Amino acid sequence: MDQKDYAQARQWYEKGATAGNADAMTGLGFLYDEGFGVQQDYAQARQWYEKAAAAGNSIAMYNLGVFYEGGKGVAKDDAQARQWYKKAADAGDTDAPKRLRLLGGN
Repeated sequence: MDQKDYAQARQWYEKGATAGNADAMTGLGFLYDEGFGVQQDYAQARQWYEKAAAAGNSIAMYNLGVFYEGGKGVAKDDAQARQWYKKAADAGDTDAPKRLRLLGGN
């Protein structure tokens, strides 16, 4: 996907996010997380992931766990990571239980 495709994806994600779509919020978070079509910005990514997580998106919850586990744009905090992975697992994310086991949490 070239930069133009990412720019168009961002526009669609922004429309969806404005309308309250949690998947679109997660998509925006991902673009900022990876720097696809936008300047990489972990703070902006985290904000979108938090909004999406509050709306019930399990992928956003998992990604917040990744942020806290790795200290990605936030202070490294395994307890916070475990909380987000637990929420993600409870919401149906299939990767979160593995991360929980690796961090020593159930």
